[in-house]
Amino acid sequence: MSHISLKDVAAKAGVSIPTASKVLRGGGTVSAETRAAIVQASEALGYVPNEVARSLVSQKTSTIGVVVSDFGDVALSQIFVGACQEVDRQGLSIVIGGVDPRGDHGMRHLRTLQERRVDGIVLLAPHLERETRIAEMLHGPLPVVSTHPLIHKSFSWVGTNGIDTGRTPTEHLIALGHSRIGTITGKASRSVTQYRLLGYKQALEAAGIAFHPEWVEEADWQIMGGYQAARRLLERAPDLTAIYAQNDTMAVGVLSALRDLGVRVPEDLSVAGCDDIPLSAHLFPSLTTMHIPFGEMGEMTVKLLLDLISQPSTEPQQIVLPTHLIARSSTSRCNTG
Repeated sequence: MSHISLKDVAAKAGVSIPTASKVLRGGGTVSAETRAAIVQASEALGYVPNEVARSLVSQKTSTIGVVVSDFGDVALSQIFVGACQEVDRQGLSIVIGGVDPRGDHGMRHLRTLQERRVDGIVLLAPHLERETRIAEMLHGPLPVVSTHPLIHKSFSWVGTNGIDTGRTPTEHLIALGHSRIGTITGKASRSVTQYRLLGYKQALEAAGIAFHPEWVEEADWQIMGGYQAARRLLERAPDLTAIYAQNDTMAVGVLSALRDLGVRVPEDLSVAGCDDIPLSAHLFPSLTTMHIPFGEMGEMTVKLLLDLISQPSTEPQQIVLPTHLIARSSTSRCNTG
């Protein structure tokens, strides 16, 4: 079956090709009868607009590229859903490139997106933040918005204040009378790990509490990583009365480890997390955590990207979204001196 063209629709409706084109795009100053004839002709012939031809004329494909490093990551998946919803609201299309955080540097997917002539790229790939080759590859006319800082400063970014997300939960634990507070971090190579650790240190310093390196244990953002890190931490520092885990996923592992060790939460030891993933409110005990607006973050990345597409000369922007603490049952006043 041959492709039905705009020329076929115009001929059937008895109008010129430019008139048919304008009407089918929602414009044109024609009579109601002519408009109805064009629409009816289009529907009768089963006409589908040729987006490739349109893009050649407009130099726009109405397509956004999204690079995601780990669909199993609860935070990234929420950001991704928010981005997809905003893309849909804007009437655009999306091309997805998934990269393996264990080794894929994303070069192939980014090159494919560029070859597909997407109008811009949303980068949801925290493990690429220090990849010089990625930054150099993206350093060009194609608009890019990331949810994680890249090695070059000249990229637009949407995120939260990492220092606050480490300082606020630590301040909460201090306000409850805790002074022996351990922390379980994500991978040291990640900038968010360093920011949240700095926030933790700042809260201790402001309260006159000495920082003890042995109270810090590195993990990998995963449940089992949090479980194993909690056991290592408590073996080394059994007198801790509170633990701040840098994300809720690791905090789930911490709670599991404490249960296996016979440590009651929060009676013996308080636990705080970060991210406010959906599961955190339904744990037992429910998890005190920092709320990160992941869905809104995804929406804002797309909105900012569209602004950069419509105004190519716009300088790179950084949007910092607000966060707040949600106190739940996993933290309480310190019961020891």
